[in-house]
Amino acid sequence: MNQADLVFTHGPVHTGDGARTRASSLAVTGERITAVGHDEVRELIGPRTEVIDLRGKLLLPGFQDSHIHAVYGGVELAQCDLTGTTGVDEYLRRIREFAGGHPERAWITGGGWSLESFDGGLPTRQLLDSVVPDRPVYLLNRDHHGAWANTRALELAGLTRQSPDPTDGRIEREPDGTPSGVLQEGATGLVARLVPPTSTAERLAGLLRAQALLHSLGITGWQDALLGEFNGQPDPSDAYLAAARDGSLTARVAGALWWDRDRGAEQVPELVARRAAMRLGRFRADSVKIMQDGIAENFTAALTSPYLDACGCATANSGLSFVDPVALRTYVTELDGLDFQVHFHALGDRAVREALDAVEAARTANGRRATRHHLAHLQVVHPDDVPRFAQLDAIANIQPLWAAHEPQMDELTIPFLGPERAAWQYPFGSLLRAGATLAAGSDWPVSSPDPIAGLHVAVNRTEPGAADGRVFLPEQRLDLASAVAAYTAGSAHVNGLDDTGSLRAGQLADLVVLDRDIFASPTEEICAARALRTYVGGTLVHSAE
Repeated sequence: MNQADLVFTHGPVHTGDGARTRASSLAVTGERITAVGHDEVRELIGPRTEVIDLRGKLLLPGFQDSHIHAVYGGVELAQCDLTGTTGVDEYLRRIREFAGGHPERAWITGGGWSLESFDGGLPTRQLLDSVVPDRPVYLLNRDHHGAWANTRALELAGLTRQSPDPTDGRIEREPDGTPSGVLQEGATGLVARLVPPTSTAERLAGLLRAQALLHSLGITGWQDALLGEFNGQPDPSDAYLAAARDGSLTARVAGALWWDRDRGAEQVPELVARRAAMRLGRFRADSVKIMQDGIAENFTAALTSPYLDACGCATANSGLSFVDPVALRTYVTELDGLDFQVHFHALGDRAVREALDAVEAARTANGRRATRHHLAHLQVVHPDDVPRFAQLDAIANIQPLWAAHEPQMDELTIPFLGPERAAWQYPFGSLLRAGATLAAGSDWPVSSPDPIAGLHVAVNRTEPGAADGRVFLPEQRLDLASAVAAYTAGSAHVNGLDDTGSLRAGQLADLVVLDRDIFASPTEEICAARALRTYVGGTLVHSAE
């Protein structure tokens, strides 16, 4: 019998394979798993075999992220970072310090501030002016659907009280109509278009910075949810192609080509050409990203009935559908017929329904195809639409970290949805029970890319370390095996990586070793686990040991 290159012993090994969910040993030869089992696997150990004694540590399929913006996240790590705090004074300290440390930068950029830090989620230009009055400042918020600009940036953009709102966004204003410093959705592009673009070299550096971080979290592959120019952001595709070409791309990456919502079907031939040009090494772009609505916190998520105001009364606003829902069915049907996967941003219940209607139209016209369309975010899902995911083979692409009580949820979302719709949020358990396939992602840099934190919230429906212990819609909790499957086999399915996502002979050896068996510990301790080793194709790409 041929000896293996790598053997893991004294498990546990969680295979994610229905035929054998638990084992104690696993062997790797070259890029692939050659045996999974128990003591018999040790027969593959030879003089040149590397033996890893797990000693109770858990071996899993490598995590995959089904919705992430890795290049943007990596670039932002080198900019003004406002994540990890909600204190306004701390924001201002970091901005002042960053500006002082980078006098060469014409613009101060970065982001990560939280809506909950400010009354109504709206900081002011004057706050930024107090720390950087002489240079333009443009800072994206945590969810990247809004931005905070100082007076200088607004002046350079020519924004005044007479400036109209764009059709796909909103300029927040002071009582006399003067722009207040916050730009929502498409209005961010009014300033973003002036920000000096990053270079290809900076984007490649951002990708490699992000890749190192993601590997350290046990992530072996992902789907980048936006390849294209958007609101002044350059297309990150060149970074992926450069890394794939020179061999520095160690992860497996699927890309979603941006659907320009200001155009129609005339862009389809361009997408076909871009897809053909983006197949190199471990990178390919076979998906199209359609952003159907915005977010609930700024009242742009598309709902089937109006938002409430602070007094609990119905408003005239039901959010935005960025793509006409009738035209959407035509577009998705054409894309499906060309074997594109469609990756929807669908956050409100109307957007979810419009996306499902489009998938249904494609299925009716083209029959069942292996296109693996998926709907990301799914904050509010009408109960009538929950069973449609399984019926239409539409994958539920969930971001578990958001399904918890925290200030943005409790203060800026639930009161404006009302109790009935608030109870329809992030229905992971209902979707699973209805037979939907679940995939999981982070939307980083919108939120942490750590899949362990995501697993913790998916299972507990509380934030890691939450002091009050309040459970957010406990009936929507997932069992741990199902949550792990979403981050492994489910995301591998979405990403078209069918020979990853589980541990069985013949599969690619994309693996992660955790420092403990999370299945043997109380669920409230899931968040304490850490990735010790990450392998892609049998090659060690991260070690914390």
